[in-house]
Amino acid sequence: MRLILVGPPGAGKGTQAEQLIEHYKIPHISTGDMFRAAIKEQTLLGIKAKEFMDKGALVPDEVTIGIVAERLAQSDCLNGFLLDGFPRTLAQADALAGILNDLNISLDGVISIELDDSILLERLTGRRICRQCGATYHKVFNPPTEEGICSKCGAELYQRSDDTLETAQNRLRVYNDQTEPLIAYYSDCGFLKRVQGDQDIKQVFQSILNVLV
Repeated sequence: MRLILVGPPGAGKGTQAEQLIEHYKIPHISTGDMFRAAIKEQTLLGIKAKEFMDKGALVPDEVTIGIVAERLAQSDCLNGFLLDGFPRTLAQADALAGILNDLNISLDGVISIELDDSILLERLTGRRICRQCGATYHKVFNPPTEEGICSKCGAELYQRSDDTLETAQNRLRVYNDQTEPLIAYYSDCGFLKRVQGDQDIKQVFQSILNVLV
């Protein structure tokens, strides 16, 4: 099974990725994983990627695409893969199509986990963390016994700066602006599989399996 997984922050993409790679026995390939592997193996492209990463700069498309091509040609991808975090742009999507064509393989689906922004914002802004022991809670899904107080050690709970409403709204705006063209691209190609993410985790996974049949 050769898949791409897309979904906004807070959609539970990571949880579904874990279940998919276990179910289909395929490698989970993220951009970060590919960069780290190429750097560790000291490939020419890995060395180039490290130069940009060490400067805090974005790795250019030609390097990223080359590393993806190297990774998908490896033996553990023969029976499939789950791509996560790539492609992010239409140029990368076109490049991926070329890579897969060169390997004489085709995608089985692009899974898009979809939720209303109002639900995503509730998920993204509800996290609270204990200042003392680091325990994590959620105001809706995993609340403490006493509001604002850690149930484990009794210390104060706080909201991280990247969990605020303003930050969450910006994250969703960036995601939607970046991903909308890709959604249209893969819909036109006939690969897009839409799944509603406002369900129980098990139901979301079953919905993904259903659309892949």
